[in-house]
Amino acid sequence: IYTSPLLLFGAALVGLYFLLHLTVLKMPRCKSDVTLNGKTAIVTGANTGIGKTTAMDLARRGARVIMACRDRGRAEAAIKDIVQETGNNQVVFMQLDLSSLKSVRSFAENFLRLESRLDLLINNAGLLSKGKTEDGFGMIFGVNHLGHFLLTVLLLDRLKASGPSRIVTVSSDGHKGGKVDFNCLTTHRDLSLGDNDFQLLKNYCHSKLCNILFTTELAKRLQDSDVTCYSLHPGIIKTEIARNTGFLWKLVVTPIFAPFLVDAESGAQTTLHCALEPGIEHLSGHYFSSCAPLTNLKARDDATAKKLWELSESFCGLS
Repeated sequence: IYTSPLLLFGAALVGLYFLLHLTVLKMPRCKSDVTLNGKTAIVTGANTGIGKTTAMDLARRGARVIMACRDRGRAEAAIKDIVQETGNNQVVFMQLDLSSLKSVRSFAENFLRLESRLDLLINNAGLLSKGKTEDGFGMIFGVNHLGHFLLTVLLLDRLKASGPSRIVTVSSDGHKGGKVDFNCLTTHRDLSLGDNDFQLLKNYCHSKLCNILFTTELAKRLQDSDVTCYSLHPGIIKTEIARNTGFLWKLVVTPIFAPFLVDAESGAQTTLHCALEPGIEHLSGHYFSSCAPLTNLKARDDATAKKLWELSESFCGLS
């Protein structure tokens, strides 16, 4: 029987794809069997992707889950799915637009008025998008770092009062290509200039470094409290994060990465590990990947972390 070389090549590619996902790309699972009855969690960007999967898991464990999302319609559709799947009716939408510091303040005010405790804050939302925020910051910096910075600071007292509690911030291994240009931040309120797709990716990497530096400094400031914090790399995940990128990105970059993407459930596992695993309190401030801490991280630069914190305070009108 004659078999086309093209067909054989295609079959080999399919085989390689499945082999990759069974070995190299196979993500560890969160092994914690902790239940969360009586606990309250906030998940930002919880209507899709890793955020929705994280919210689903927390709800399944009995938590009251606050879905902190910008789009009410999409959030309510996600809530319907989560309630149906878990049988937990304590899943609530609260409006949060991280690109608006006014919205962040309003969310915090509403939360503190309506909810008596906060055990988990999952800073999950992220985007890859051009433009400026309502307050004139670069969109990627404003949403991925600054909005979460302000949200966390405004909720710290409630987290302390509810301790032991945890703050988990989703970063990325993309931080390795990032840097913090304080001159550019001070002058232009952005991490770098330009809005082509390559520049957007660089800005995204810069913002993910900010997530790690934020966690590093936050851990220092929480040393005498019952609150711990962690940042993490979720893996290369199939999500909607690049939905606002240009034609070139969708034509060239997306197809290259597509075979290496893993699903949102796999991507949520390190978030859940950091949120739920007992006995990792001494690793507060650390960066995790594949449900394990990376202890030799160059990105944990104390001086840069402190400087970024102080500038972020200034940008948010806190200092």
